[in-house]
Amino acid sequence: MSALDDVIAAETRLSEVDGVNGRLVICGHSLDALAGRKTYEAVLALLLGDLFPGSEDTLRSELAEARLLAFQRVARLDTDLLSLPITEGLRAIMARLPDGEDKSAALLQIAAPAVFVPALIRGKSGKSPVPPDAGRGHAEDMLVMLTGAQPSAEQVRALDTYLVTVSDHGLNASTFTARVVASTRAGYASAVLAALGALKGPLHGGAPGPVLDMLDAVRAPENARSWLTSELARGERLMGFGHRIYRVRDPRADALKSALSRLGAAGGMDAARLALAEAVEREALALLRAAKPGRVLETNVEFFTALLLEALGFPRDAFTGVFAAGRAGGWIAHAHEQIETGRLIRPQSRYIGPKAA
Repeated sequence: MSALDDVIAAETRLSEVDGVNGRLVICGHSLDALAGRKTYEAVLALLLGDLFPGSEDTLRSELAEARLLAFQRVARLDTDLLSLPITEGLRAIMARLPDGEDKSAALLQIAAPAVFVPALIRGKSGKSPVPPDAGRGHAEDMLVMLTGAQPSAEQVRALDTYLVTVSDHGLNASTFTARVVASTRAGYASAVLAALGALKGPLHGGAPGPVLDMLDAVRAPENARSWLTSELARGERLMGFGHRIYRVRDPRADALKSALSRLGAAGGMDAARLALAEAVEREALALLRAAKPGRVLETNVEFFTALLLEALGFPRDAFTGVFAAGRAGGWIAHAHEQIETGRLIRPQSRYIGPKAA
C-alpha cells in the first residue's frame, strides 16, 4: 500500500468519488444528472462558481473568446513540434502559454487543449488547422476544428457527455499534481502543465488507446472468449477493466455506454464495432469473475472512452489529449481551491536508507 493511500490530503467541494457504491458526485450533482443532460460549460459553471460568479451563458462566451486567443498560438506549430507524439506536442505548446492566477489565465488553460489537440491532429496529417468560432459551444467547436465539417447534434452531445464525465474525479494523480503546484503559487499554467505530465502515464490517462488494440485483435464477437482466455492464461491484463478506487462498476463507463448507444441509434457509430465491444465486455467480465473471484474487476471508463472517441473521429494516439481537454476544467477548479486555502502542500517522508556513519 502506498504511504498516501487513504490519507486525506485536501478538503474539497468539487467532487466525491464513492468507490464502494460506484457513485461520482460533482458539486452536489450525481454524474447521472449531468452526463448527457448538461453541457461542459454548465459543469464548468458548477466547478468554477467561485472564479466565475456570472451566468453559464457568460462563461460560455468567455470560454469561446479564450479559444480564439489559444488559436493564435497554432500558427507556431513548427515541424519539430508536429514530429512529436500528440500528447507530447500538446505539452510543448501548452508550455508556451502565459502563466498567472487571474480569470483570463484560467480560461486560457481550459480552452487551449480543445484547440491544440485538433490542430495537432490535422497538422500531423498535413491539413491546415480550422479556426474556432465564438458562436459555437465548446464540444461542437472542438469537433468542427477536428473535421472541418458540421457535426450532428448527437455527435456534439456525445462529446459533451465525455467532457462532462471526465471533468473531475476526486484527488487522482494529475489533479493532486495540479494542487501541489498551485499551492506553491506558481500559476495556473504551471499547474496544468504538471498535471498533463502526470496524465500522460499509462497508469492514469495514457491507457484508453490499447482498448482498441484489443478489439482489433479479437476481430469478431465469436472470437472474444478464446482470445481473452488466452490473454488471461499468459498473465496479461485486459484493458478497460478494473479500477483503483471503484469496488463496483465505474459509473463513468455507464455514462459513456449510454452516449454510445444514442450515437449508434443516430447512425454515428459502426454497429459491428459496437457489437464487438459488447461481446468483449460480456466475455471479459465473465472470465475475470471466474479467474479472479477475490477481486472486483468491472468495466472502467477507459473501455467506452476508446469507443466513443474513435466514433467521433479522434485517432487513438490523441485520446490522452482529449482527456486533458475535459479534465482541464477540474484541474483549474482544484488549483483555484488550493490557492484559496493559502497553504503549501508539504507532506513528510519516512527515511529508510542507511544510517549515517
